[in-house]
Amino acid sequence: MDPEAVAALSDPVAWELLQSLPPYDEGSALALSTRLRTAGHDPSLVAAVLTQSRLRARGRVKFGDRVDQMLLTPDGVEQSTRWQLAQRHARRFLAAGVDTVWDLGCGLGGDALALSSIGLCVDAVDADPATTAIATVNLRDLPGVTVRQGLIEDLHLQRAPGRGAWLDPARRLPGHTDQHGRARRTFSLDQLAPTWATVQEVAARLGHVGAKLAPSFPRDAVPAGAEAQWASFGGEALECTIWWGDLVQRPGRSAQVHTGPADGGQWLEVHDDGGGPAPAAEVADEVGGWLYEPDRAVLQAGLTGTLARLVRGIETAPGAGYVTGPDEVDIPWARRFQVLSVHPLSVKPLRRWARESDIGALTIKKRGVSVDPDRLRRDLRLSGSRDVVVVLSQLAGRPTLIEVEPVVT
Repeated sequence: MDPEAVAALSDPVAWELLQSLPPYDEGSALALSTRLRTAGHDPSLVAAVLTQSRLRARGRVKFGDRVDQMLLTPDGVEQSTRWQLAQRHARRFLAAGVDTVWDLGCGLGGDALALSSIGLCVDAVDADPATTAIATVNLRDLPGVTVRQGLIEDLHLQRAPGRGAWLDPARRLPGHTDQHGRARRTFSLDQLAPTWATVQEVAARLGHVGAKLAPSFPRDAVPAGAEAQWASFGGEALECTIWWGDLVQRPGRSAQVHTGPADGGQWLEVHDDGGGPAPAAEVADEVGGWLYEPDRAVLQAGLTGTLARLVRGIETAPGAGYVTGPDEVDIPWARRFQVLSVHPLSVKPLRRWARESDIGALTIKKRGVSVDPDRLRRDLRLSGSRDVVVVLSQLAGRPTLIEVEPVVT
């Protein structure tokens, strides 16, 4: 979307048409488009408002009902922070005594909305003219919020009492598109916009700074004295946020995990207990009666060792993320399974096991083994009546299948 398209959609007539549309339904979109064009609306406007209606349906999971007053782009929706997380970020600024935040690379303005909602002033800046125009619409009439186009390098950023900054670097490459026509994602810190080096320069200059990075952020890149917190929602790892200055609550690595319904639930925090990595199995039959799988944020944060010590367990293999032990312990940020049987990952004996155990379907979880799940199912010639869950992992260097039963809590 270019600035002219943003201006066209912001026109009162176009905005009224957009607001009048029913909830988006792919099955009836063509009929609705035909009705609007027959009613005399310009075809290009009809296409634009239907695109926004579709994006609002996608963006509702990120912004809730606030999406009904916003203009969106596909890449902007994908990178935007979930409202529940944006609120937690905003409250951290407030708790640190920050009252004014530079939102550098503000995108659609979702983080600025959260900051403003708790009374903070926001200077929102974006380098892209069209994105700046969209943010101007989305942040209109908010007290204490300004929006401007500009580059970080051109801003006079100075450390001052009550001042902080938030950065959400773009993780897509302009001019490089995937098969769906969207800008291609990058996992390189040097290809972020702004780059990781620039983010660190801003942190050094301003002091109280937070930056949202991808959940794949390398753990060995966490700056000394900073706090790196990986976050998950609904079991999906969403981000790694780096905090500097008074925004640091506990230096080092941690995870925050949301459990329960999206519109409620609770946040759990998991911290590094300082004990180092989890010990790994040293012999092939070293499997306890229980197996645990930590939440993705905990896994990304490298806190499997913390889990292992809580359950007096070991990791099946270094970095596998599966912990096995003798104790049944309720860990709200880890799935628990009862271990039923353990087998070498060899087709012929597994085929016999499957036949004797009346297995007809396998749910396969795996890490650290190069096995095609569909190929394994075919090779085992499953013909029984039971559905079974198995975990594939290395165990003392040997590929192993562990039959488990999930514990429902």
